[in-house]
Amino acid sequence: MSDTRYDKLNMLGGEGAIAASPEEAALERVENPAKADYLVRFTCPEFTSICPVTGQPDFAHIVIDYVPDQWIVESKSLKLYLTSFRNHGAFHEACTMMIAQRLIDELSPKWLRIGGYWYPRGGIPIDIFFQTGEAPDGVWLPDQGVAPYRGRG
Repeated sequence: MSDTRYDKLNMLGGEGAIAASPEEAALERVENPAKADYLVRFTCPEFTSICPVTGQPDFAHIVIDYVPDQWIVESKSLKLYLTSFRNHGAFHEACTMMIAQRLIDELSPKWLRIGGYWYPRGGIPIDIFFQTGEAPDGVWLPDQGVAPYRGRG
């Protein structure tokens, strides 16, 4: 039996091809099933992109937290969107902020924060943090759980 609320989803239950770029990647949303404020967390510990100068791969642990309003992101489409960065040349800051802005544009969440914990490039780890403001009162905000980079230390 089909649920007509999900008939417009193209990726869920589908083939799941990876887009050539983040700009071409679809990001699907569904109606928020809850009325109360709550936190949604997505963790991508194996995020990759390409250095726009050297063409070498860059690696990050991305943590996305948001408090939905009317929409939640469909998780398979988010996974494929994040995977579309594999051949995308951009600096750490640009990739992290591009993800945040796309989620804001698509979902209009009540609140969003993103932590981009990038592995060292040139011996220096770069971490990028962004949030849209203060979280709604009463929402539990756990630590993102990613330790600062310590090398082999």
